[in-house]
Amino acid sequence: MFQVVVVGADGSATARRAVEAAVEMAAMSGGALHIVSAFESKTYAEGGRPAEFRNMSNEGDVDALLQTLSFIAKNRGLEPVLHSATGDAAGVLVRTAEEVGADLLVVGNKGMKGVRRVLGSVPNSVAHDAPCSVFIVDTTE
Repeated sequence: MFQVVVVGADGSATARRAVEAAVEMAAMSGGALHIVSAFESKTYAEGGRPAEFRNMSNEGDVDALLQTLSFIAKNRGLEPVLHSATGDAAGVLVRTAEEVGADLLVVGNKGMKGVRRVLGSVPNSVAHDAPCSVFIVDTTE
């Protein structure tokens, strides 16, 4: 089945559900799991931007998030590989999937409706650019 599963996470509850789904798939197939999060170093204030348009802003925040999410996998007997990288989330996910030879990339469907759908979303970009199969988890609340 899937030997290398990559999942993207940004700290939201919906991304956590995507991680949970990816953990299940990796556990069922006996594959490796890679959890990825992106950050952009910002030099400007984000106070006026809605939360869904903000990326994590520093490597420390991302590393802490990845460590927290790793426990979801560890509780299922998996030892995930954690990746943090500077850049836009979709680009980081696609690049990581290419680098590790992923055969499945998992993302949540957050941002696929409303204004985000018009402006572009991580799931939409990943689905068009991924070098492997993509599973978009229904993470709507």
